[in-house]
Amino acid sequence: MGYPISPLVISLIISIILGYPATLLAKKLNLIDVPGSASHKTHAYPTPLAGGILLAVTLAIMMLVFRQSLRREILVTFAGAAAIFLFGVWDDYKGLSAKPKLAGQFLAALILISFGVQVRFMTVFSLAGQISPLVAQVLNILITLFWVIGITNAMNMIDSMDGIVAGLGVIAFACFFGATTLAGQSALAVWSAVLLGICAGLYFWNKIAGKFFLGDSGAQTLGFLLASFGIMYNPLNRSPESSWIVPIMLLGIPIFDTTLVVFSRLRRKQAVGSGRRDHTYHRLIALGFSPRFSVLITHMVSFFVSCLAFLTLYLPPLIAMLFFVLTIFGGVAALLWLERKPTLDDPIQGKNGA
Repeated sequence: MGYPISPLVISLIISIILGYPATLLAKKLNLIDVPGSASHKTHAYPTPLAGGILLAVTLAIMMLVFRQSLRREILVTFAGAAAIFLFGVWDDYKGLSAKPKLAGQFLAALILISFGVQVRFMTVFSLAGQISPLVAQVLNILITLFWVIGITNAMNMIDSMDGIVAGLGVIAFACFFGATTLAGQSALAVWSAVLLGICAGLYFWNKIAGKFFLGDSGAQTLGFLLASFGIMYNPLNRSPESSWIVPIMLLGIPIFDTTLVVFSRLRRKQAVGSGRRDHTYHRLIALGFSPRFSVLITHMVSFFVSCLAFLTLYLPPLIAMLFFVLTIFGGVAALLWLERKPTLDDPIQGKNGA
């Protein structure tokens, strides 16, 4: 790849420049998150939901600048992301229920599948004669739907504090940039660098400057893009028996947080889609950590697990799977430990931790 850094630098500069205009546009469109509109919305003043707008506009400009790197599967991914973005803007404006949100995510996933961007893991078993090609294709489609919709929602659900989603995006796309460069996927490396720069710009405006929230249009679109890049990533000369674990580990923190929240709410007989302060970040605060340090812990763990993901690429399949299983056991242990601790919505902790 002849220009490994320029896509990153250009997208970062554009996202920094367009951050303030995106904020003004969000205000004009009445995309505002109002304090107290839900029990978990405890921010101090009305805040524009401009993250999705900044992401979409910057990405559109970069598609013109680096149009020579737009391969078919990347165009398909961006088409699906556009559907997610439009439904996200609708949600930011109206506050949609779960069904139309899921419909938008299902539509975006179908766009990927219809044009061949899908998981092909089960094809390995078909080629080995263990299952029929038809069964393998059906399973591939079902896994793709579960993966794309699951990661899209996971990134949206974990968006509980300034900087969390944008920071996770920086770490994940940085890893995708490195992994796709090593794998010789030059076009995918370009767009990983582009999205790395955009996520860094989002982090600046969302966390450092504190001018806007990402909103559903920003968090869901980032989640969809990460899920899609995980599907398109294809490590060369690596065992297909273990290389599939890399995208899962790169997105391990959003997966962990969603699993924690769903498990906790089901156990407590609460609505899974309810807005509550029971995410990983909130539980760290309930344990006595500061908000800033809670975000830092989340990002540090994500970086550590991402490093483990890279390590598995250079290990024999059996040992790589052992690392993966041990990571899962560690995640389950952390989940059960956190679930036993109070959340910010519990009566006693609510008085001291809010």
